[in-house]
Amino acid sequence: MPLGTLDRTPPPFFRQGPSALTKLFFFSALALFLMVADTRFKLAEPVRATMATALLPVQRALAVPVGLAERSSDYLQGLDSSLSKVRDTEARLVRQAERNARMDQIQAENQRLRGLLDLRPAVSVRSRAAEVLFEAADPFSRKVVIDTGAAQGIALGSPVINEAGVIGQVTRVYPLTSEVTLLTDRDAAIPVLNSRTSQRSAAFGGAAGGTAMELRFMSGNADVQPGDALVTSGLDGIYPPGLAVATVSSVDRRVDSGFARVVLKPAASADAVRHVLVLEPVAAQLPPRPAPPEPEKPVKGSRAGRP
Repeated sequence: MPLGTLDRTPPPFFRQGPSALTKLFFFSALALFLMVADTRFKLAEPVRATMATALLPVQRALAVPVGLAERSSDYLQGLDSSLSKVRDTEARLVRQAERNARMDQIQAENQRLRGLLDLRPAVSVRSRAAEVLFEAADPFSRKVVIDTGAAQGIALGSPVINEAGVIGQVTRVYPLTSEVTLLTDRDAAIPVLNSRTSQRSAAFGGAAGGTAMELRFMSGNADVQPGDALVTSGLDGIYPPGLAVATVSSVDRRVDSGFARVVLKPAASADAVRHVLVLEPVAAQLPPRPAPPEPEKPVKGSRAGRP
């Protein structure tokens, strides 16, 4: 047998090194020694500093994507939160604007109602509060419909006023509603008294396209001036005396005519009115007129002047 073919490796018994338990004890003791030495003498401090310095760029490079991801996530979350807050704020502003609008409307309505309540004791006739429902459908007239009628005791011809003055007169009465002809209607007329001169006259509607009134048949030299206040005279048995009707806005004294054209501005604008007072006609509250005395019948057979 050639010598090169012989296996010269030692048998497994002679190739065995230290046992596993021996290695465990050795490395454990070495680790404990190094830990104690490092803790007491700071042997590994330079090594740690060197490794930290060498790995710092790598650590920073690895931290860049993580930081970008965190910042992107925070940005998206903040954006969603901001958009949600903006939407909530806009919704609150819309609700607040609606509440403010309702409050302004309620406040204006309360002021008008206070005006009516303050006016009611000053009016010596019986009255009933009403609310304007809508304007009449006739485009050639100035009329409104109120929510009280015959069932509430509304009588035909009743004056209608608000806190500013006379608005019109009830011209039609239905069971639950009534139709009011405004003073600016072309068929409306009301007796008035000039507060400055105590001159009585009649005011008619239909002037300036149904937005104003006028005094007709006024002589050219009549004592009437712009700014004069006209009130109800109370002579017609319908309107109580002293209610504001209109103010003289212009006086046109024509040379070629014996009459003056006097244009009036109504004291109470009916375009935005909502709450009114319906007054009972003055004639309905007056005592009945006494019957005229019957003429004495002459006694038969008697002669005048004979004893």
